[in-house]
Amino acid sequence: MEPQKEAQTPGDPVEQPRGASRSQTPKEEERREGGAAPAAAAPGAETEGASADGLWELPVEPAERRPECSRCSRPQKVCLCPFLPVHPLHISTHLYIIQHPAEENKVLRTVPLLAACLPQDKCKVKIGRRFSEERDPELSTVCRKSGTLILYPGAEAANLEEFILDSPIYPTTIIIIDGTWSQAKDIFYKNSLFRLPTQVQLKTSISSQYVIRTQPTNRCLSTLECAAVALSILEKNIYIQETLLRPLQALCSFQLQHGAQIRLSKEHLLKNGLNHVTSTSFLNEEWNLIFPLELRMLLSTCEYLSEVNKSFIGCFLQRKLIFFTYFIIRI
Repeated sequence: MEPQKEAQTPGDPVEQPRGASRSQTPKEEERREGGAAPAAAAPGAETEGASADGLWELPVEPAERRPECSRCSRPQKVCLCPFLPVHPLHISTHLYIIQHPAEENKVLRTVPLLAACLPQDKCKVKIGRRFSEERDPELSTVCRKSGTLILYPGAEAANLEEFILDSPIYPTTIIIIDGTWSQAKDIFYKNSLFRLPTQVQLKTSISSQYVIRTQPTNRCLSTLECAAVALSILEKNIYIQETLLRPLQALCSFQLQHGAQIRLSKEHLLKNGLNHVTSTSFLNEEWNLIFPLELRMLLSTCEYLSEVNKSFIGCFLQRKLIFFTYFIIRI
């Protein structure tokens, strides 16, 4: 049997029972051994414990959400309904939006604006990442129809304008995936249903007007812009594109007036050396070998700041500041 360890206290040594905590005081040990009543505890400790327990009983106030407009889903103070058509646009094409769940709660999403401009029976939004015939029989039926198109760029995709000229069956339905490019790629390639319709793409010189979000290239369009261009082609009515883009232009204008910044595309940033450390003339691959990882991480942060400031001179000065700070810390 192992000998009992002694707890060192300012007073006489007190034998510590097996399993007792080392942080116990002699009085606590005596109460544990002699069966002393818990009432011997300090009154101040009870008061503190009671007050702490009372905090858990306080009611939790739910976060208040700003009241939203029932039509455009924007907060009522920044409602965009004045920029929407008075009546939904009359179209014959059925539009299906496959929306990634992450896009559903984004503040600056464009799908609600698109849906507010079109008849409810012509524009349907399906939210999810995986779709099958068992989960969504309606979507499965739509994908199997010969007159259904899916808008997704790629080597096998046909130009929409050229396709409708040569197709014996005029398209009646178009499917558009709503999400980031990585999310859209995941949805397209991991759902076999979406490879059943004819794949088409837009070949247009239009630059995106959704300037408050970063696009991969200068020719990448938002979901609303893709739908506007595609519907105007299918319906052979340029007025549809102008009408659908009007609330998007108003949204971007409002955001820019209240502190938002114009987001240049990643393609533009790469061409101008504002995105990656290795794209500048004064920092090449050899520097990545000379300087340790923590400095390169600081430089990556500097690159992000330069994107925000949109200034090459600012990028250069920030680099100098990073180098100076790093060497001062190392010294």
